[in-house]
Amino acid sequence: MAIRDVKEFAHLTQEDVEALGREFDQIRSDIEESRGDADAAYIRRLITVQRRLNVAARVMMFGSNRRELWWAGALTLGVAKILENMEIGHNVMHGEWDWMNDPEIHSSTWEWDNVCPADQWKHSHNYLHHTYTNVIGKDKDVGYEILRVRSDQPWHPYYLTQPVVNTLLMLGFEYGVSLHDLDIEGLRKMQLEDPEEFKRKLAAIGRKQARQIGKDYVLFPLLTGPNAVPTATANLTANIIRNIWSYAIIFCGHFPDGAEVFTEEELENETQGEWYLRQLLGSANFTGNRLMHVMSGSLGYQIEHHLYPDLCSNRYPEIAVRVRALCEKYELPYTTGSFPRQFWQATRSIWRLSLPAKKLREANERRIARGLPRRTGAVRSTGADAPSTPQVAPAPPTTPGAAGASGG
Repeated sequence: MAIRDVKEFAHLTQEDVEALGREFDQIRSDIEESRGDADAAYIRRLITVQRRLNVAARVMMFGSNRRELWWAGALTLGVAKILENMEIGHNVMHGEWDWMNDPEIHSSTWEWDNVCPADQWKHSHNYLHHTYTNVIGKDKDVGYEILRVRSDQPWHPYYLTQPVVNTLLMLGFEYGVSLHDLDIEGLRKMQLEDPEEFKRKLAAIGRKQARQIGKDYVLFPLLTGPNAVPTATANLTANIIRNIWSYAIIFCGHFPDGAEVFTEEELENETQGEWYLRQLLGSANFTGNRLMHVMSGSLGYQIEHHLYPDLCSNRYPEIAVRVRALCEKYELPYTTGSFPRQFWQATRSIWRLSLPAKKLREANERRIARGLPRRTGAVRSTGADAPSTPQVAPAPPTTPGAAGASGG
């Protein structure tokens, strides 16, 4: 079973898939060859703006005992944290700006304003998520190992708590992400694959969380003297604002209607062209103006980001024009919609899937509609009966698999 057997791609011949892959490769080549001073100026200017906002917010906190300055400081700091995590940190750590050879703006050196250690994020996100996008059992972003996001996943009574768990994940999103690279499934089953590595990663998470907590809730509050308590609460509010926004943006990219998940068997013998097809069907865009896209880390172009996660984010708008044209040419789906619509669809699905499916009927009907065979049991992702999967992305050195491996 290959990705091209999915209903949306069934009309493509193997020659079509290979030709499409070459056209996607050409887009990459064109953007790489045209990168230059304007792109470098963009990221440097954005970093300057973000740092000025951060300083302005910290200065406002000295008057945090006054309601207007409390709100001004909290909101300004929230915006600064969003910019740093989304359009700057997320994209720098993807290697989008490595071509500049600037040691201060490089995926190997950037450490973001977040409780998740950068090196662990680069492994769980750059490599696992971007190589195995929306593959159950491989991509930890599929439900973050605590949510049921597709009917293909077996139901358990625990999922009745999903609306509450999902809300807690949204409020403390950075903490959920910080645990992302741990062997949570192994811990749950008391069968850790590598106990020593688990301890090492957990210790690194503890150190990073301690630094972030000390910075936002001890150091900066104490600097404001008698206003330490209101400053700490303003910082907490800024972090919650960043968490809610980041959660909403990310869930809009993979869980609204039209964004599909896959099983490991669908990756068998996957070619580069088929890898591109899986990114198209597993991702979803949302519309917005330029400011909206900057504040979202350019993840309103989630499809383009998954096709080219290491190309400069400021080039996604022009890439999107060419990608959409290819989708029309090859009669392929291109899922997009307004931000409120995509967020509602993702949230509705999470609520609905907290309830049990009627045995496997819903899952089987969905698979049949996609042109896949009827299942007789749940998806197996581990054990002797687990389907084999590629260990690295089927991609040349300049494509996502290699970039993710070097990042993690």
